[in-house]
Amino acid sequence: MKEIKNTSQAPNPVGPYNQAVLAGNTLYISGQIAIHPPTGEIVNASIEAETRQVMENLKAILANADMTLDNVVKCSVFVKNMQNYGRINAVYAEYFAEDTAPARELVEVGALPKYVNVEISAIAVK
Repeated sequence: MKEIKNTSQAPNPVGPYNQAVLAGNTLYISGQIAIHPPTGEIVNASIEAETRQVMENLKAILANADMTLDNVVKCSVFVKNMQNYGRINAVYAEYFAEDTAPARELVEVGALPKYVNVEISAIAVK
């Protein structure tokens, strides 16, 4: 059985998908971009601000499933420009301690939804 998880504390999906799906004890979180939930606007003042908004959106979805970042076992990070790797990593490290950080890949892609610079999806286990 799967349970659909959506919260008003994170951006509404921009396509035919849900914010997250809970299957058993595993939460699959759709890729999040830097949409500020109250306004629906893209946060793009800097790559750091964009990454921080993405992480806050992930936290809101996790909270809706009674989880935290500590439950995250895997992240997939998609970036428009690999030259932002270090700057994205610096913000990411504010949310995940290096010694307990989830598994992850970070890949450069040609384009992302709404022409943002970073998108992150996650898998969490309760």
